[in-house]
Amino acid sequence: MAKLEDIVRKQKTGATFVISAQMLQMSPRDFDAIAQAWDDDGGPGFNVTGVPFRVVVDDEFLISRVTVVRTTAEV
Repeated sequence: MAKLEDIVRKQKTGATFVISAQMLQMSPRDFDAIAQAWDDDGGPGFNVTGVPFRVVVDDEFLISRVTVVRTTAEV
């Protein structure tokens, strides 16, 4: 996930930004699994804030975009 690290490193501490399945070139199903873990435990260098944006795929609501806040943690 080098691309995720690049996206996060570009942000200043406290910055609010969006991470989406499309940005990471992932399917909504794959992104949903990772985004749920980020929602619970935070991600590498960020915490999820607000309500994740979901899309319907095969009658399932899957997370396709999250709004996050950059933390001081190492990426």
